[in-house]
Amino acid sequence: MIKLQLDKHSPLYSPDFVFGVATSSFQIEGDRHGRADCIWDTFCAQEGKIHDGSNGDRACEHVKHWQHDVDIIASLGVDSYRLSVAWARVINADGSVNQVGLHFYERLVDALTERGISTHITLYHWDLPQYLEDQGGWLNRDTAYRFAEYAAVVVGALGDKVASYSTINEPFCSAYLSYEAGIHAPGPNPVSHDSGNRRKNGRQAAHHLLLAHGLALPRMRELAPQAEHGIVLNFSPCHGASDAAADQAAAATAHDYHNRWYLQPLLQGSYPDLLERLAADERPHIEPGDLTLMCQPLDFLGVNYYTRTTFKATADGWFKDVPPRGDELTTMGWEVYPQGLTEILTKLKKSYPNLPPIYITENGVAYDDIVENNHIHDNNRIDYFQQHLNAVEDCITQGVEIKGYYIWSLMDNFEWAEGYTQRFGIVHIDFDSGERQLKDSAKAWQQLLRSRQQVIAPASSC
Repeated sequence: MIKLQLDKHSPLYSPDFVFGVATSSFQIEGDRHGRADCIWDTFCAQEGKIHDGSNGDRACEHVKHWQHDVDIIASLGVDSYRLSVAWARVINADGSVNQVGLHFYERLVDALTERGISTHITLYHWDLPQYLEDQGGWLNRDTAYRFAEYAAVVVGALGDKVASYSTINEPFCSAYLSYEAGIHAPGPNPVSHDSGNRRKNGRQAAHHLLLAHGLALPRMRELAPQAEHGIVLNFSPCHGASDAAADQAAAATAHDYHNRWYLQPLLQGSYPDLLERLAADERPHIEPGDLTLMCQPLDFLGVNYYTRTTFKATADGWFKDVPPRGDELTTMGWEVYPQGLTEILTKLKKSYPNLPPIYITENGVAYDDIVENNHIHDNNRIDYFQQHLNAVEDCITQGVEIKGYYIWSLMDNFEWAEGYTQRFGIVHIDFDSGERQLKDSAKAWQQLLRSRQQVIAPASSC
């Protein structure tokens, strides 16, 4: 087994730097009978939507095995656990609070606290209650207000026991992949078959997601004044498929549409100039004051990073992604491109000098694990983590403030439209028996975090 290594003078060995693991509710919890249905339950029931025809009814049965999972988290030596709350487990269709569901998260946070592990709560990780989708979902402005009410319930219950709260995870995915591209739940509106309507819907959903963030954040600060409050965005550097001017322009447009579209309203209270290039009937409806509401002070920005994206120009002046090729791709078909993390964060820092402190809230990789003599060998995953830890160091060296790094994911889980065909975890899950087993990557993290403690301990005793 290869090891993860950092120089003893690495900024990642700072006592204040946070190492954690991350999961999300629908991907691991199971216990469908304990909550209302969400959009992913409905999506999974549609033929052909999920690669292996599976669903999240059981997933990793985390609701059943949560105490064992806390033991595993503690055994890794991490500082923090990032999890998401299932909206449909906390709020019933009639608007009342599901006290049993809320109590599950209270017990989980308390158990983590008792083990010296801080908690990072994400309030929305894509699993919108179906009863809200039936009323228009994120195309309905009212959903943003319902989110703010839900956020107040959760933060009111957990308060400052939680170290940090994120409002929304990857609004790009909940808007673009879901309402525009249609490959994630709930899929495109059945009456919106043409690309113009789908683009409009994706942009409107994105606007309402950012509005939900802006509406919720002030109330969250009141209810948990000692916690940090922010949002999680996913970024990829956008490269042209060739040096041709049209492809380079396409990559620049993609950067505006996929990256800056979600960040700029939060930091500057405006959309990128790209908005003015859009046809009037394909722009989101923006009410007076919306952008001011979105532009709330952020204690941190969560950043999820996996790979770069490549684009070519289309005949209508837009862009189209070009899938990567080669033998070194992950099982998701993604290129391993660690330098892209440094590239995108330094680029955004230059564009937005008021970029808040950053947590890398997700970084990880899916590979086919090798099971041999009851051991799970995933050296390629360890190598992936090493390369990206080096990239985090490069970011810090170049002036980007990064406060922590979360591994995606703690355990193998339901990977959305891919079902159970992709394994991102450092803990192997047998989806039949539910058995958990540490992979070599988990053991490498254990060793690295032990060595970190050995570096920190002498310094803290001086």
